[in-house]
Amino acid sequence: MKVALVQVASPDTESQGERISRVEKILQGLTEVDLIVLPELWNAGYFHFDEYDHRAETVEGPTVSMCAKVAKELQTHVHIGSIVEKGDNGELYNSSILLNPAGEIVHFYRKIHVFGYESLEASLLSPGSSLPVTDTPFGRVSGITCYDLRFPGLWTELSSRGVEVAIVPAAWPAGRREHWRLLTSARAVEHQIFVIACNATGEQEGVTLGGHSRLVDPTGFVLGECGDGEEVLVVDLEPGQVQLVREQFPFIADRLPTYSQLAE
Repeated sequence: MKVALVQVASPDTESQGERISRVEKILQGLTEVDLIVLPELWNAGYFHFDEYDHRAETVEGPTVSMCAKVAKELQTHVHIGSIVEKGDNGELYNSSILLNPAGEIVHFYRKIHVFGYESLEASLLSPGSSLPVTDTPFGRVSGITCYDLRFPGLWTELSSRGVEVAIVPAAWPAGRREHWRLLTSARAVEHQIFVIACNATGEQEGVTLGGHSRLVDPTGFVLGECGDGEEVLVVDLEPGQVQLVREQFPFIADRLPTYSQLAE
């Protein structure tokens, strides 16, 4: 299958409507791919905290609607990255969505670990409370978001639920880029899964985003990686590799259900 990582910027001077229209044109040129992945909060701009209320959307809003239209036009899966979602309860969430080629929502995830260090996300957005997994034509998929990369227990639960492909939209700063590269590779190796990680780029409110979106295979081999700027990277992967790798080196079967019972 072919995966397109769409690494885009969210400049301070660009309106949300202008950005959605610009990204739509980029996506419409991605013919003959099986999955398109966008970064975290690319539409609102992660570091545009003052705009979260104004730029919040429902799942019927302009970002999801545009991506659903593209999914149907191109007959492909589209992972929209994430949006500031306005929930039915009035609270705001950092929500990611996977659409199928009919433009239907097949996976919906609210970011569990909202970020508080040098960020207002944790004070503005509510954390999610579920970890969904979805069967797709290219394997068992789950989408988690950015800061979630740092929590190994979450990833252990993903692999326990049979996840073969983890989609990770992010707005990871350039100052911690090596953490980004290390963690995306480590999670792929630890759990023998594909990690499809799409990061934001450019500058927002004086913060430089790290770029370097990447696709890591179940052995830890990097199938492709973007540079620093706006870029579309199309990468081939073989979904059956997950099962093959797990059969050749079945160490996950040796993992204990829990380690808390071990003596100190």
